[in-house]
Amino acid sequence: MSHPLPQSADALTHLTWADIEPHFTELKQTRLTSQNVEVWLDHWSDLIRTVTESSQRLAVAVTVNTVDEAAEKAYNTFYEELYPKAMAADNELKLMLLQSGLQPAGFELQLRNIRAEANIFRAANLPLIAEEQKFTTEHQKILGAQVVEWEGKEVTVQQLRPVYQSTDRALREKAWRLGAGRQLADRTALNELWQKYLPLRLKMAANADQPDYRAYIWQVLQRFDYTPADCRKFHDAIEKAVVPAARRIYERRRQRLGLDTLRPWDLDVDPTNLPPLRPFKSDDEFKTGVSSIFHKVDPVLGGYFDTMRKEGLLDLENRKNKAPGGYTTSFPVAKRPFIFMNAVGMHDDVQTLLHEGGHSFHEFEKAPLRYAQQMNVPMEFNEVASMGMELLASPYLAKEAGGFYTPADARRARIEHLEGDILFWPYMAVVDAFQHWVYENPEKAMDAAECDAAWGREWRRFMVVVDWSGLEDEMVTGWQRKLHIFQVPFYYVEYGLAQLGAAQVWRNSLKDQAGAVASYRKALALGGTATLPQLYQTAGARLAFDAGTLGEMVSLMEAKIAELEG
Repeated sequence: MSHPLPQSADALTHLTWADIEPHFTELKQTRLTSQNVEVWLDHWSDLIRTVTESSQRLAVAVTVNTVDEAAEKAYNTFYEELYPKAMAADNELKLMLLQSGLQPAGFELQLRNIRAEANIFRAANLPLIAEEQKFTTEHQKILGAQVVEWEGKEVTVQQLRPVYQSTDRALREKAWRLGAGRQLADRTALNELWQKYLPLRLKMAANADQPDYRAYIWQVLQRFDYTPADCRKFHDAIEKAVVPAARRIYERRRQRLGLDTLRPWDLDVDPTNLPPLRPFKSDDEFKTGVSSIFHKVDPVLGGYFDTMRKEGLLDLENRKNKAPGGYTTSFPVAKRPFIFMNAVGMHDDVQTLLHEGGHSFHEFEKAPLRYAQQMNVPMEFNEVASMGMELLASPYLAKEAGGFYTPADARRARIEHLEGDILFWPYMAVVDAFQHWVYENPEKAMDAAECDAAWGREWRRFMVVVDWSGLEDEMVTGWQRKLHIFQVPFYYVEYGLAQLGAAQVWRNSLKDQAGAVASYRKALALGGTATLPQLYQTAGARLAFDAGTLGEMVSLMEAKIAELEG
């Protein structure tokens, strides 16, 4: 080529179509043969990595500061101008490879994926995807601006979370109601935004000649190994095998707190009224403690985390105008991950960083794979990487093992984690069942009141014991506070499936920690070169939807909780 692809972070942030168009043109003009296809794939992979890293760096910029107008402009320009052209050119290369009939070694699953992508690609959807990204920026701005006054100073709703752990029930109720009230103040704005998102998605599905958006997104998410019916089976399994255990956990909490009824502000306080766990006071202390834990799990993984710390690839502290939530993204040209989160000094922050650390280790482990397309891993296994790491790291939370806590507090943290995992499955079922309802009933779902009613039905089915009387508005608008429903539709059942996979990895670690970690790393290194069931199998687990497998893991978790409680 007459000029190389951009490599530096600055150049990738300012990528233009002129930087990459000649490379697409050269690839399109190549006559593919069995002799040159691998080199051609190498060049195509370089292009994919370049465009991907540009988009990821721009996305990071608008989340670390939601009021950075220059970053927002650059992000929107990318999706309006460069992205549609790059995706159209990329699709031409996919069709070119498929039409060649060539079968490059190690590229079998990638050809399957490319066929699915080509099947639903429509140029008419590219401006709609760009429009959807604008809505996502609008959503992040609404959430990022949710601040309240607490004890004389302005704080984010996120920064109220430590107060929910206070042993003073009146104080935590006051904080909870303040935060919930601020979120409800955006009810109309979020409803209006939802009514922009939904028709856009239905149009995408129609453009792609799909019967509905769920059929469309199933192909977008490349769910080859399970169906919507399997999701329904999973919901039923959760109702049968997990909801009774959730009921036991909540009842135990209610009794220990000495309450007649358990209210939403009673869910984060220690049930024995011990002060909340406060693992760290500074960002540096946080990073140092988690690094020590990762080194205990595996020295190589610990080294990966230290590299991220040294290279400034961690943005962990919560602040005003920072987008909510947490994520790990990939900079594939640099072959580095980046972790974003909103730490406020709680134990949940430790769990979040352990989780995102698992995602980042996945990026490091699969980085040696030759082709960019081999880096694409099903989300259902991506989350095994993260949730599995939370459980593999759990024995090392005590200071004597390298972590943050006394032995007694480490036991508390592990109990909280295991109880949280059990309680998550019913919540996951609410989110996933709600999304199935939305896209099975899109006309009804355009009405926010219908959405509220549907969310309420699923909530009452799966979420037991907690008393929401007098808080009906807060309860039925819970769908508005689930980022995935707005920004990444249908991406949530992956967490439930992966948690079941991670629980099986953890079960193996109780017998052989080193062996379980080795199997885990071996599975991560496969990237996207194995099917979803094969990835689970390599990690020592099984992709499952049934009440039997789920019940076995829940029983093991409850037994471990009883053991830790002594």
